[in-house]
Amino acid sequence: MPDKEFAVLMDAKQISHAISRMAHEILESLDDEAKLAVIGIRSNGDFLADRLVKEIRKIDGRKIEVGYMDITLYRDDLLTNPEHPEIKATEILFPVDNKIIVLVDDVLFTGRTIRAALNQIPDYGRPRAVRLAVLIDRGGRELPIRADFVGKNIPSSSKDDVRVSLVERGGTDEVLLSRGAKPTIAKAVKPAAGKARKK
Repeated sequence: MPDKEFAVLMDAKQISHAISRMAHEILESLDDEAKLAVIGIRSNGDFLADRLVKEIRKIDGRKIEVGYMDITLYRDDLLTNPEHPEIKATEILFPVDNKIIVLVDDVLFTGRTIRAALNQIPDYGRPRAVRLAVLIDRGGRELPIRADFVGKNIPSSSKDDVRVSLVERGGTDEVLLSRGAKPTIAKAVKPAAGKARKK
């Protein structure tokens, strides 16, 4: 059976431009006293966090602490998920108290991954505020969660497949979209006249 057909929505140049723009927006949102730390959600969010931090340092030169988070154990479907997800390390080696934390992920969809991340942060302290930066916001929220910094908005349905490929994971930098099949409406079939319906 042939694989899905994917359209390229963002190429490497567009991804780089989006990250640069988000870095500027993050800096513009800070006051002079703000202490910034960036935490990437594995997987993909960690690599995007590294890129954001590199870009912010290039623009501003400030010291920024960066960490990485695995939210598997905080997922609300952990006990009902038939699969056995791989648990990766969470590396937050700095106190988050009184810092502006920017959470970074590749795709924002239902909001459940972000809720799991927000539930995990208090284990490491009490930040001054938490902001969210995502490369792709595809809509379809199930929880009242909103991104503060967005690379690109891609309205999509639950049947669509949005994938972010990064060179750090052995691919190429691109965002791909495969549209799902349109739902079909089944027509009711009436029994033929004069024939009894079987029970």
